[in-house]
Amino acid sequence: EFKGVDRQLHFICLDGDNHQVVQILRTRYKKTLLKYFGRFSPQARANFRTVTMDLNFYYQDIVRACFPNAQIVIDRFHMIQMLTRSFNSLRVKVMKTFDKRSRQYQLLKSPWKLYLKKYDELEKIHPRYNWHYKDCLTQAQVVMEGISANTALE
Repeated sequence: EFKGVDRQLHFICLDGDNHQVVQILRTRYKKTLLKYFGRFSPQARANFRTVTMDLNFYYQDIVRACFPNAQIVIDRFHMIQMLTRSFNSLRVKVMKTFDKRSRQYQLLKSPWKLYLKKYDELEKIHPRYNWHYKDCLTQAQVVMEGISANTALE
């Protein structure tokens, strides 16, 4: 889906192998998609092995109806987005169990962006002083100490 003409969401169909645009439909409604994919022969639709899609709740129904042999794969962007939101909500929930002046609270609150970085990209050599937790720590130390503040985060 993408916002197109008149700020409406349009449906975009891509070839999963080469990422070339196959078709752009003016709407993303179930009726329109079923009509479009219904134009292809049942044999052609039966040859599809995978269909990658976002988390739109009715896309799964469309895939099952139109592509009986296809395995549904959720696209990487939406999976990462869902995991990021889940982790952030857990981090905030755990953070709120601590006193606002505590070290654990500060480790989980102020450097929240560090928890979303790849561990390999965190600074591990040069510690920096941070007045929030009144200590010199590297980014990796901040993340490891913050995560170890609660077993749910570990």
